[in-house]
Amino acid sequence: MPWTTPTLYQVRAMVRDDLTTSLQGAAVIGNTVLRVMGDAMAGVAQLNLRYLDWLARQLMPDLAETIWLDRHATMWLVNADGSLGRKNATPSNGTVGFTGVPGVLIPEGSILYAATGQTYETLEFATLPATGAQPLEVAIQSINPGANQNQPVGTVLAQATPVSGVDGAVTVIDLRGGTDVETDDALRARVLARIRQPPMGGCAYDYEQWAMAIPSVTRAWCAPRELGMGVVTLRFMTDFLRADTGGFPLIDDINAVYAYLDRKRPVAVRDFQVQAPVPEPIDFNLALVTDSLTARNQVATAVSAMLLERAMPAHQVNGLLVPGTTIYASWVAEAINRVTNEFELDMVDHPMPHNGALAVLGTITYPTP
Repeated sequence: MPWTTPTLYQVRAMVRDDLTTSLQGAAVIGNTVLRVMGDAMAGVAQLNLRYLDWLARQLMPDLAETIWLDRHATMWLVNADGSLGRKNATPSNGTVGFTGVPGVLIPEGSILYAATGQTYETLEFATLPATGAQPLEVAIQSINPGANQNQPVGTVLAQATPVSGVDGAVTVIDLRGGTDVETDDALRARVLARIRQPPMGGCAYDYEQWAMAIPSVTRAWCAPRELGMGVVTLRFMTDFLRADTGGFPLIDDINAVYAYLDRKRPVAVRDFQVQAPVPEPIDFNLALVTDSLTARNQVATAVSAMLLERAMPAHQVNGLLVPGTTIYASWVAEAINRVTNEFELDMVDHPMPHNGALAVLGTITYPTP
């Protein structure tokens, strides 16, 4: 039978009734010692019941809080770097350009810092070449992990300890790869996927779970037999790492995922491919009764979140296109309705038109005043 935890009021009543029954003739009224002691006992008992309620939520990963969710994750998940459970934050890596007097040595471990406070260190000794060959590319890594350690191309870093003969301004050539610690929601989804879809020696969702074990990967889809029997295609997204590209991975990301899957995949697989999806913009016309820049931004955020949750790339089976997730107008209307219920949407259902197409928010056209 279902269990309902009694309230403090109900526990007090039960304790008072028990005292009255056990001590015949006792009066549990007013501020008598018996009543005060009984109510104190009821408070302790109800606290224990509340703890058991909380504990019951932690016993399964679908409702577990952070600390307990981590315990579930360490039992179920092994990440690409060999760590257990939650994916850790990673540092950013890349190269910067040094300029200065030819022949000057740049020491390994030289500290650089950005105007926004991030610090980096060089990973190699380097000597400035002839003037015509400058700037000199030097590998660096962030000292701290996290997505905020990534820097756009052209960002100027400064030397913490200037080296004589080396120009003080150091320019970022490429500095990416930093990721944040995995969120509870993302970790919970991976744990539940692992429980619901146990390893099967190389089935479609095995490839997806292997890809999701890589820190930068946030979504993954496997298309078995896309190019014939024994051929597997995996597509994935890096929504946080590559936010500047809309989450679509770059060639370095694709190579990293390919190398990891090549170590995990069954030897019987004839061939497999790793690809980035192709963005397919979803455009629509929208009229808001209460129109404002804030409302428009809220609509864009709501629709983008819906696409992040529901969109899947189209794929092939034995060379024939199987349409991916059709983005229905009702889905878009539902997302907008979370922001405002006073709108008029002009849109038709939008199927994915070609192999690898993945729906993203396109242009929202608002009526001209």
